[in-house]
Amino acid sequence: MPRPAIVAQQVSRSALTPAYVAPDVAGSSFSNGGQEILHVKTGGTGATVTIPIPGTIDGQSVASKSYVLGTTQERFIGPFPPNIYNQASGEVYVDYSSITTVTVAVLRPS
Repeated sequence: MPRPAIVAQQVSRSALTPAYVAPDVAGSSFSNGGQEILHVKTGGTGATVTIPIPGTIDGQSVASKSYVLGTTQERFIGPFPPNIYNQASGEVYVDYSSITTVTVAVLRPS
């Protein structure tokens, strides 16, 4: 099952009221130019959010970056340097240990 894409929302001096989406059990992805910020919020359950890093160093896989959120917590994660976090598609992948009561948004400065 493919990862559904989250469309980045432009933040500007005109203000933004972000729209949040529920992530998919398959994970999610977003187009990354290096300025994007992932905002993750949990409700009644916690979750671990994992960002897989596709690269290698000296032939060894680089460990994914994980963030643990308890119940009713939120985190702003990023920005994501493209040379480290981008998959071959130019997207950042996001995995979730649980999607129950989790909502996410990707924010990009204008």
